[in-house]
Amino acid sequence: MAGLTAAALAAVGFLAYQASAHAPAHLTEKRPAGAGAAPSKPAHGGSAQKPAADPLALPANSGSGVRVVYALGDRRVWLVDGKERVTRTFAVMPSTVHPEPGTYSVTTRSGRVSGSDGVQIEHVVRFATVDGVTIGFSAAVDGSMARPDPARRTGGIRMKRADGDALWTFATVKSTIVVVP
Repeated sequence: MAGLTAAALAAVGFLAYQASAHAPAHLTEKRPAGAGAAPSKPAHGGSAQKPAADPLALPANSGSGVRVVYALGDRRVWLVDGKERVTRTFAVMPSTVHPEPGTYSVTTRSGRVSGSDGVQIEHVVRFATVDGVTIGFSAAVDGSMARPDPARRTGGIRMKRADGDALWTFATVKSTIVVVP
């Protein structure tokens, strides 16, 4: 039994030697101790890929100072403090009428009302009007974030109740809202 084991180890050792002798130089180079992995080179004819941007990162050109940032395309809101730190970010469900990109101020707030779609909502933070439709953030009391009826012109931007609580505390009347594409 010991003879078979010794023969098997010898065969494995020989095959390992052959493999290393025929391996490309860049795979067998010795690296200094503590050196990290070298950046990979693009494949022939390819290009180096940049790491994907953080989808939760605050959008560029979204203003400065204490503000609420609303990205139309990302369907996301960021609450930004005076030190340019994001204190919270969350997904929202926009309605059928959207504000133009720009800077707005919170005009009015309501604790609890009936939404234009008939759903009971809370923590309403209004900041714009588009063609007679008031635009504002709110949370449905039942926690829903249903896609709005495309046949109705509504301006409620819905969020989860916990996010609505945070926005309500953060965005008082005259607070800045920055809408980005």
